[in-house]
This record gives sequence, structure tokens and C-alpha cells, in this order.
Amino acid sequence: MRAKGRRWATPVRLIVLSFLGIILLGSLLLTTPLSSADRGWTPYVDCLFTATSAACVTGLAVVDTAGHWSLFGQIVILLLIQIGGLGAMTIITGFFSVVRKRASLADTRMLMQAAGNDSYAGVVKLVRRLFAGTLIFECAGAVLLAIRFVPLFGWVRGAWFAVFHSVSAFCNAGFDLMGDYRGGASLSAFAADPLVVLTVSALIIIGGLGFIVWDDLINTRFRIKDLKLHSKLVMVMTATLIAVPVVLFLIFESSAAFAGRSLGEKLLLAIFQAVTPRTAGFATVSMASLSDAGALLTMVLMLIGGSPGSTAGGLKTTTVAVVLICTAASMKKSPPVVFKRRIDDDTVRQATAIVVIYLTLIVAATCALCALDAVGLRDALFEVISAVATVGLSAGITPTLSAGAKLILTALMFAGRIGGLTMAIALTGEQGASPVKFPTGRLLVG
Repeated sequence: MRAKGRRWATPVRLIVLSFLGIILLGSLLLTTPLSSADRGWTPYVDCLFTATSAACVTGLAVVDTAGHWSLFGQIVILLLIQIGGLGAMTIITGFFSVVRKRASLADTRMLMQAAGNDSYAGVVKLVRRLFAGTLIFECAGAVLLAIRFVPLFGWVRGAWFAVFHSVSAFCNAGFDLMGDYRGGASLSAFAADPLVVLTVSALIIIGGLGFIVWDDLINTRFRIKDLKLHSKLVMVMTATLIAVPVVLFLIFESSAAFAGRSLGEKLLLAIFQAVTPRTAGFATVSMASLSDAGALLTMVLMLIGGSPGSTAGGLKTTTVAVVLICTAASMKKSPPVVFKRRIDDDTVRQATAIVVIYLTLIVAATCALCALDAVGLRDALFEVISAVATVGLSAGITPTLSAGAKLILTALMFAGRIGGLTMAIALTGEQGASPVKFPTGRLLVG
């Protein structure tokens, strides 16, 4: 019986259960009168949705974060964001590191998968750097945002706003406390403010690069040529997925969502609109005001997301890169190669499986939302991609959805944060290599 129990409690399942436990605890705290501004009980479905959105660093909200939740409720949300951004298992590793307890091989494997590391060596060292880097970047972001928020909101409120939004941005969560400040939602009141826009954008990018890339940059002393293959690919994909969308958004939205703005303001809006879908969820313009081309581009960026081992969600930059590289190689009938390195078959299979799982979830959930709540296709697709990619950008329909639709988005956020492939393994179990070798068969495709 004990052997079976050990086989059931795999690292993947423990990671899934740890997130689930944190979400359930957070939802119970949020449902109490202490968490609401009016000291009333909040419906549990809304609390579960909010706790999942925070722990899965998504940012979708069914109630106004600033208006509905008390300071205690906002602190609960912030803690869920921080735990979700770093990863539950990473938090536990940090605890073991502080109390100087040596992690077992099984613990190290679990923490390696939670942190997104590619080897057993140096996991605890990586997590220590992760905590230190997180503290440095979030504090730096809070100081910069306080320069703007303290004069506007006062010392206490301004400092709280600076800390909350810095953590939310670095963890790619997208929760904000602005309410309808100056008649706008999210950070739209600061759309033309370079300090706020560029600080939040930098925090999103740094948080979305991934902890492995940080570690590699430190180890190589920021020498790009000495970086590992993973880090090089992440850096190239990240730069491309910022530069190209900035130009496209300037073209698509100059006479739409950016209409009436100066060239400098349009550039700031384009930069933020290129960065925030990956996968932060803050907004400086209304998503409903985007042109069809701009909305489609935003959905593509949301689906791609950040990088493995980061605070961001989505398919991940390397997954998309592998699929594109393999597609190009298939057309040329050559092996998939990047930076003079051949991509191994297991990586190709995993990348393909992840893409198929995400697309299947998106199609099924979009159909469900359209059927349950008679939501328009564009709005339903936008909301579903935002949920499963843990982005948090919204077409504005989330608060109006039925309980069933909210639960669908809740499940998508959870699956998206854990990872589609991880969730599938957790449900089905890890299968070893089959001892049976089947003969090869040929099929006609395409």
C-alpha cells in the first residue's frame, strides 16, 4: 500500500495539489465579511474565481478589486499573487533553505519541475537567487511607482498602491487598485505617463523571462554568446514578440484605439499593448476599442505568453519557437536546428502536445461560453484565451457571466497556470516506456 501511495504522490500531482490547496484557502478567506469593504459575505463562486485568478496570476475579476475588497481582502489577493507568481513549491523550497533542512532527491525533483529548471543540480541555489531577484525587482518597481502614486494618493495609500502594482506587474498578474480612477479602468489614467508605463512594462518583461534565464545571465555575467540554448531562444523570442507587435499596433490602432493621441503617446500605448498580453493583464486602452486586427494580434500574444519557469503563463515562447522551427525544418525536409543545436525528439513531441491541448481547451471552452451565456464569438474567444493563458485582459464580459461560465474560466485559469501537459500527466499518471515495439505505419497527411 505504501508503494502505491508513493507512486500516486508524484511530484507533478503534488505541485497541482499545492496550488489547489492555496486557492481553496484563499477563497475561504475572501468569502468572509472581513475581506469585503461592506463587511458582507461574498458569494463563494466569486471568491473562488478571484482566488484562482490571483494564485494563477491571471487578473480576470468578477468584482472591482479596489471597490469590493477591504484592505484585508486586498492583502489576501496580493499574497496569492506572490505565491502564485513564485510557485507554491518554490515557496516551500525557500522555507527549507531558510531553516537549513536538506531537500531529498524526491523533493528536489518536485521543486525542479515547479521552478522550471532543466537539471537537478543547483535547484536550491536557483531558488535563493529567485527570492533575492524577486525582492530586488519588486522593491525597485515599488519605489519608482511611489514617485507617481504618493503625490496623487498620499503616503499610506500611495505606498500601498506602489507595492501592490509592482508585485502584480512582476508576477504578471494584472490586478489593479485603480477602480474607475479618472474615469478609466486599469492603468488607462496613466496611458501617457512614461514613468508608470515603462516601469510596469519592465517588471512584466523581467518577470516573464523566467528564473532559469536570470540564473544563466548571472552565471555568464550577461555575455549573450555564453548563454545556454534555452536562454538564447527566450531572449530572441522575447525581443521579437515586443518589437514586431509594437510596429503592428501602431499601424492597426492609430485610427482606432489610439486615435486622437500624439505620436509619443501612441508609441507608449503600442509598447504597453505589446508587452501586457504576455501575460500581465494591465490595460491602458479598452480592449473593446481595439480594431479587429488589433484584437486578433492581442489574442495571439496572449496565447504565446511568457517563458518557461517564469511568472507568466501561455503556451510559452520556447514552445512556439520549437513548433515554428520544426515546421520550417519539415518544409525543407531537414532536422530542426536552432543556434547550431538540433532539437531533440522529446522536446518536439512535448511542444506539439502542449499546443494541441491548449487549442482543444480554447475551442471547447469558447463553444461552452457561447452556448451557456449567448456571448459573441470575439468576446468569448478573447475571454477564454485570457483565462487559459493566465493573462487577465478582458473584453468586459467577465462580471456578467453566469456561475457556470465563471467556473469554466476558473478551471481554465487553473489548468493554464499548472500547464496543459502537467495537468494531463497529473490526471493520467506518468507512463514509462512501452516494452512493446510496434511496426512503423505510414499515413497520408496534409
